[in-house]
Amino acid sequence: MRAGPVDLLVVGGGVNGVGIARDAAGRGLSVVLCEKDDLAQGTSSRSGKLVHGGLRYLEYREFRLVREALIEREVLLRAAPHIIWPLRFVLPHSREQRPAWMISLGLVLYDHLGGRKLLPKSRRLDLSRETAGKALKPEFRTGFEYSDCWVDDARLVVLNALDAAARNATILTRTALAAARRENGIWRAELRDKAGAGVRLSARAIVNAAGPWVEDVLHSAELKASHRVRLVKGSHIVVPRFWDGSQAYLFQNDDRRVIFVNPYQNDLCLIGTTDIPYSGEADEVAASEDEIAYLLRAVNRYCRRQLERADVIHSFAGVRPLFDDNAEDPSAVTRDYVFELNDADGAAPMLSVFGGKITTFRKLSEHALEKLRPYFRTMSGSWTAAAALPGGDIATADFDAFAADLRLDYSALPREVLDHYARLYGTRAYHLLGGARALADLGRHFGGTLYQREAEFLQREEWAATPEDILERRTKHGLHLTSDQKQAFTDWMFTMAKSA
Repeated sequence: MRAGPVDLLVVGGGVNGVGIARDAAGRGLSVVLCEKDDLAQGTSSRSGKLVHGGLRYLEYREFRLVREALIEREVLLRAAPHIIWPLRFVLPHSREQRPAWMISLGLVLYDHLGGRKLLPKSRRLDLSRETAGKALKPEFRTGFEYSDCWVDDARLVVLNALDAAARNATILTRTALAAARRENGIWRAELRDKAGAGVRLSARAIVNAAGPWVEDVLHSAELKASHRVRLVKGSHIVVPRFWDGSQAYLFQNDDRRVIFVNPYQNDLCLIGTTDIPYSGEADEVAASEDEIAYLLRAVNRYCRRQLERADVIHSFAGVRPLFDDNAEDPSAVTRDYVFELNDADGAAPMLSVFGGKITTFRKLSEHALEKLRPYFRTMSGSWTAAAALPGGDIATADFDAFAADLRLDYSALPREVLDHYARLYGTRAYHLLGGARALADLGRHFGGTLYQREAEFLQREEWAATPEDILERRTKHGLHLTSDQKQAFTDWMFTMAKSA
């Protein structure tokens, strides 16, 4: 920690907070980021895991937001081709829902609104002849196909934090903002970690990117917001994959909502999401049985393979901190973002972020720094649009060629392990593996593709401190381990921490 005041204290270790910290550090500002839990522990690891323009937002005339998101989709695809990759979505047409002409028109607009360059355009499908139609009930004969991208959301957060740290930002996980006050044109902040230890620092500005807790941060600084955040719960379920092919599906439900059914973790699929107003504690959110039943019904309406409750092997829920635009329908609430700037006679600003979506986090970060430019006139300009995220510096963004080279360079190691490292770490996989030339070099095997070497790498390099940090957020190993294997891994981490 610096002895003197830092330029910027960022509160919140979700995607918006780490994005702003990274951008600010790259512009030459001194930055401290504090997060009360683990990075991405809240909303940013519980999303639908898509980088997309938001096809359905066209229906609500959110043209600026959709255009910005479509442009960002390709920016992010170039920046992190290891954790972001293209997906083709099949949308079977249901006569009871939106008419075919409306979908066709929307897809034409979707293809052209963002200046698509990397992804193939949409097309109409005869589902009675296409492989993608085999999983669907025979009454769905016509459909459409379009492109968007998949993202490992929690890793996107970690990679931004890593890049911020590489540019001299200080990242403090499990450290909350306890109080802040203005004093002589500067912020005096008190931070507190999980053990109750306090850290005091001074900052010229604060960015409040606390997501669902944005109003709590304002209260800790004895400020009131003129904007409000609206909490909407979105739940997802994970089931075994039940179709052939690499495509995902988008189903129009009978309440006019849409449900994504996406390939997940090779042999699984991710189904979501719901949109339900939420008024409880954001830390305690969980998928309800009613939501799980809703998602199963939506899929069973379209698919030959009828899913049952017993098929659900995992569920999770997140709270979206949306900007409250007073829309009656939670699905119609804008996914755009709004800033609120509060300063004292032109000094000690607090910039609070309301709303946003994972696809537009980088652009949101740029806009946030522009809002703060009057307070940091020597700050350099925007830079992130053409910068790779850690591990994303893959030649021509060709992930398949990179993964093939990694397998050649470490030919004695199992392909599934190397492919896992390539996907999660990109070019950083070489740093993880180092001189490993035999399976024994990876250390203890905990099950699946989880070895001691990776766990130690995550603890050393990526702020992982608990079994959940590793099994649920840094990786998805937890989905592939038995209860006994997870307990053995937990015991190992506890033993290592005790002996450290």
